[in-house]
Amino acid sequence: MIRSDRRAWPLAIGLAMLAGYVDAIGFQRLGGYFVSFMSGNGTMLAVHLIGGDSATQRASMLAALLGLFVVGVMAGTLIRLRWPRWGQSVLQAVVAALLAIAVAGDGSHSYAALAMVVAMGVANATFERDGEVSIGVTYMTGTLVKIGQHMARMIAGRARWAWIPYLMLWAGFVSGATMGAWLFPIWGMAALWGAVAAALAASVVAVFID
Repeated sequence: MIRSDRRAWPLAIGLAMLAGYVDAIGFQRLGGYFVSFMSGNGTMLAVHLIGGDSATQRASMLAALLGLFVVGVMAGTLIRLRWPRWGQSVLQAVVAALLAIAVAGDGSHSYAALAMVVAMGVANATFERDGEVSIGVTYMTGTLVKIGQHMARMIAGRARWAWIPYLMLWAGFVSGATMGAWLFPIWGMAALWGAVAAALAASVVAVFID
């Protein structure tokens, strides 16, 4: 992230907030499955794979979510390759459309899950450098590692403030998740319309920084 254009930081933090918001809503709607935090799904998949016949359905659901997330990343990457200049903006429009589909398909547990998890996969292709993701907006373990690394460098007298953008990214994710956890019991899946609006706003912002 430090290597990325500083103009991208506010967008990255905003997208991390969006990811946390959607993940909290998805977690509650799907009864304990993540639509953004794939490391958690991977751990649960391993647990259910050895849980016997009673866990087979849950393991299948988790495997499907993991696969769909990868499909979303692939789709996002292809969009970035196809439109190198406008890719970031197009990606956010696609995320908004997928989240709108999730709201429209709320009557179907699997349908809503499909749209949300693909949207989160697509979002991860937003920031790329040399063909690799430069800022991950849905997975925060790596961000915490960066915070620790840069705080250690600060103690060693190097790069005094380099940890702050990573802390802001993590805080954005957690604050978004907090809002999603709060609003879902009140509005249900209709709370995702806020995420749709945020993704559309990000699509406009991305035009000026892509």
